Amino acid sequence: MSLAHTAAEYMLSDALLPDRKGPRLKGLRLELPLDRMVKFVAVGFPLLLVSLAFAQEFSSGSPISCFCPSNFSIRQAAYVDSSCWDSLVHHEQDESGQSKTKSLWPHKALPYSLLALAVAMYLPVLLWQYAAVPALSSDLLFIISELDKSYNRAIRLVQHMLKIRQESSDPDVFWEELEKARKERYFEFPLLERYLACKQRSHSLVATYLLRNALLLLFTSATYLYLGHFHLDVFFQEEFSCSIKTGLLHDETHIPDLITCRLTSLSVFQIVSLASVAVYTLLVPVILYNLTRLCQWDKRLLSIYEMLPAFDLLSRKMLGCPINDLNVILLFLRANISELISFSWLSVLCELKDTATQKHNIDTVVDFMTLLAGLEPSKPKHLTHGMCDENP
Repeated sequence: MSLAHTAAEYMLSDALLPDRKGPRLKGLRLELPLDRMVKFVAVGFPLLLVSLAFAQEFSSGSPISCFCPSNFSIRQAAYVDSSCWDSLVHHEQDESGQSKTKSLWPHKALPYSLLALAVAMYLPVLLWQYAAVPALSSDLLFIISELDKSYNRAIRLVQHMLKIRQESSDPDVFWEELEKARKERYFEFPLLERYLACKQRSHSLVATYLLRNALLLLFTSATYLYLGHFHLDVFFQEEFSCSIKTGLLHDETHIPDLITCRLTSLSVFQIVSLASVAVYTLLVPVILYNLTRLCQWDKRLLSIYEMLPAFDLLSRKMLGCPINDLNVILLFLRANISELISFSWLSVLCELKDTATQKHNIDTVVDFMTLLAGLEPSKPKHLTHGMCDENP
């Protein structure tokens, strides 16, 4: 065995990917990074504001302070605070002297509305988890496994070609069989390509992804409407006139008709309202950006895997409208690029291929590894000239 043959065998053995053992599902990212960020902010921010509201209530006591007459006892003053907080109705007179009332219930409903907002924002996450994640995880596991296996098959094929070349007594016969196999596309493994082509005709994943982001935009719009319609009306009202002359106290003459009360929690109410508007306004461009990524293909990832035999989605112009399941899968393959061991090898080979295309006809990793293993220089000259004539 020659030294060059031994070096080629070592090089090809090192190029083989190791077999991965253990469950691979735990390492998969089944949410895109920006989607995860949107989830944490959209759901976690209202919960943070709820804790702020409850902390303010526990630290400062009653959320209102009423200015009772001086002849009221402590227990009577506490009853006024409790009664006015329960009713939370502002009594006033209009220009014509008619009495009218305005409810201030958004102050009382603030923690519960934030909890409802957090639950609503978590619904799209649940939709994705139950409607898309099971199918997506199986697709990713299969595609990642097949991409790595296709790379290993190509390397093992070159190893086998090197072995046959060493054992062959007539080099011309070997190269004629090799060129015939290339023309007949014997080196291709079309299962993965056909599977990905089928995913272009499927729309279940992309429909779920679009619905998830559409629900986020819908709930964000509902939040704007709620804050604008209910919070803005009471946003600057710090004091209100409360009436406790109801029930048994209706005919009591020593009780004033109206008692002025002050909302001590108004500052928290204002901070929560403004912070909610600001945060969800910042989330809207992120959600829209997530949707726009479905309108274009990740051709960088596809071009690298064009080095694999029978993975020519780009060169055959098989890509149509990008709004389909295949584009969603490509986005998640990019997010799980650390799970694709073959990606780094193929990236290097693509860079080297660009510098060698002027001298050699290199289409796939099989061609490149054939060149690196030293088989290409041993090709008979009449076959080399024939290939150059076919590919000027």
